[in-house]
Amino acid sequence: MRSRNLALALATVVLAVATAPAYAQGRAKPVAGSGSGTSGFLCCNMIAFGDEIYDINYEGDGSDLLPYGTPVTVTGQTRRKLRFTAGSERYVLENHYSRDLSEAAFAARYVVAEDPRVVAAGFPEKIREAIAAARITEGMTREQVRMALGWPVSSENPDLDADVWRYWLSSFDEVQVEFGSDGRVAGISASVLARRKIWLP
Repeated sequence: MRSRNLALALATVVLAVATAPAYAQGRAKPVAGSGSGTSGFLCCNMIAFGDEIYDINYEGDGSDLLPYGTPVTVTGQTRRKLRFTAGSERYVLENHYSRDLSEAAFAARYVVAEDPRVVAAGFPEKIREAIAAARITEGMTREQVRMALGWPVSSENPDLDADVWRYWLSSFDEVQVEFGSDGRVAGISASVLARRKIWLP
């Protein structure tokens, strides 16, 4: 079984345009590639169940964390699945809740040309710790929240400039990340259990 801190990652994708609109936020740039064999870095922490990863990023028993910045190589993509390798492991990222996005836009959310760990090295220590632990803390930017928790699914978050991003730890455990007028995390709305799992005081 893969360890919780398995140094693997999600991957690069078939991108016809190097600036997909869905990737307008953050400093990282999508990979410009042409399908299988394209390499890049995982934009954000993702949770895997064996070889399966879901865009909603549920956690659960038997899940493993694939850290942001993991080098990956795309091996194929369809409308609903992005296949890639990270090291010697094969993964499938399934698009369940962001189907309004094109293949290129979906892939561009997760696979970036520049290692996000380089940018993160300049973040304050507490924020680096939170991202590494897949947690969030007060004062984080949207880019930092994305690195920590993954992209909020587009079906429930059509406006990425909204004051609230909605995430789920499970089907019934929603977390609302609240941004202040400065665009930084002001707090969260969540159950007591979810708060313990995700919030770094």
